[in-house]
Amino acid sequence: MMDDIRTPIMVPNIEDNIPLPKSAAQAFPELTTAEELEMRANTIKLIADLLGREIEPTPEDISTASDMAEEMMKNPALRPEFSQYPNETMAYLAGLVAQTNCMLVNDLADFKLYVLNSLVRVAETTKNPKEKIAALRSIGEVDGVDAFKNRTEVIHTIKTPEEAENELQTMISNLRARLKDKKPKEEHEIIDVVEITED
Repeated sequence: MMDDIRTPIMVPNIEDNIPLPKSAAQAFPELTTAEELEMRANTIKLIADLLGREIEPTPEDISTASDMAEEMMKNPALRPEFSQYPNETMAYLAGLVAQTNCMLVNDLADFKLYVLNSLVRVAETTKNPKEKIAALRSIGEVDGVDAFKNRTEVIHTIKTPEEAENELQTMISNLRARLKDKKPKEEHEIIDVVEITED
């Protein structure tokens, strides 16, 4: 005799009239160039870690990634087809972008950070003392660093009306005392007489 036990079937609650994306690509949210690059780099690193492989870019990968980064900086709206490049190129490109703190974002604050990071890199890597001093001077002039800006400190003291009145009274008394100490010169005081005769 068969047991009349059936395996329950779970059906998720699906709402009506909600269009499903036609492909997996349409299901992904819209990403900026920097976000897409970061996502690809994270995936490349995760797979490499799982397989126990090193990601070592060749000089050709480094050159390609550097050229691509330069093009993307000149034209922030540019969206390269990342899937046609090898993993090593993508990993190196992601490293360049991370080093300059998402320099691909078309935002002045991020661009300022890119300039500052680049100046720091020049100051730390150059062997030419003049270049190092020029880079450090430029860093010192960046708004927020202000290493060479003279600052004037203004202290505001809040006093009660009574305190202000007492202070003014003291100042007036001091002025009166100083004026009394000074003796005024007598009017028309004759200091010396010189006799002049007419010929």
